[in-house]
Order: sequence, then structure tokens, then C-alpha cells
Amino acid sequence: MAKTIRIKQVRSGCNAMRKQRETLRALGLRHHQAEVVKEDNPAIRGMIRVVSHLVEVEEAD
Repeated sequence: MAKTIRIKQVRSGCNAMRKQRETLRALGLRHHQAEVVKEDNPAIRGMIRVVSHLVEVEEAD
């Protein structure tokens, strides 16, 4: 079974750079306090690194 992670947007991407706003959208985070569960893989980890100051990440159950 693949590991999953829970990604929660804790800061608004409103004033962020365009690349960061697009990365939030690609992760499925559309608004402040939104949460998504994604499979933990290098591609998702790279996207999280781009917006690390806007999101919190934790292991999903």
C-alpha cells in the first residue's frame, strides 16, 4: 500500500508568485484552509517544496 500525505493550505496564495499559485492549483488546493490527500512520491514532494511556506504536511492515516 502506498504511503499518503495530507496537505493543508494554511496561508493564502493570493499575493504569491504565479508559479506558486499554479502549483497550489495543481495540488488541488483552491482556497485557504483546503485539505487534500495525495500519494507520497517525489513529484508531489517537489511541488510541496515550491509552496512550503503556504502549506502544512502530515502523514495521512
